[in-house]
Amino acid sequence: MIFKIVFDKIAAFFGLIVLLPFILFVSMLIKIKMPEGPVFFIQRRVGQKGELFNMYKFRSMSISHGGSSISVKGESRITPLGAVLRKYKIDELPELLNVLIGNMSLVGPRPDVPGYADKLVGEDRKVLLLKPGITGPASLKYANEEELLALQDNPEKYNDEVIFPDKVRMNLEYYYNRSFWGDLEIIWKTVLR
Repeated sequence: MIFKIVFDKIAAFFGLIVLLPFILFVSMLIKIKMPEGPVFFIQRRVGQKGELFNMYKFRSMSISHGGSSISVKGESRITPLGAVLRKYKIDELPELLNVLIGNMSLVGPRPDVPGYADKLVGEDRKVLLLKPGITGPASLKYANEEELLALQDNPEKYNDEVIFPDKVRMNLEYYYNRSFWGDLEIIWKTVLR
């Protein structure tokens, strides 16, 4: 456990240093292409032991949108630049700051918004004992989640009845079978993706 924490912090620190020029470049692009609004999107998410924290991402949507907490490919609220950032998961790079702060890990269940975390009952709540991650087994399986949801007549219903329960199942499996070497494999597969 301590080894994972130390590894996360060292990897996040050096990751932020190495990626700093790219992060600055993306920040400038966002200010040029989406001048109204901030560079970063900050959202309250449910972390370890159910505690709320601010998760940092690059902003990929217009600031004047309303809408669901799930995103579907092709939505008008996602800007053209935002679509590229989301496709290649570049929007998630600022989460390295969350890892450095200590409220996220490199590998773990993706942090949910409060409404979804509230749906966890019984044994499923064990996933809240883990630090949420930038990537994980469910993230790899549903790397194309927005495209998958775009094919559905009712994306929110499909997410609630199919994707969310499957992610919970996979996160619980990760809870019971996690290991440092398994985390390294997940990180490697994420980078190759």
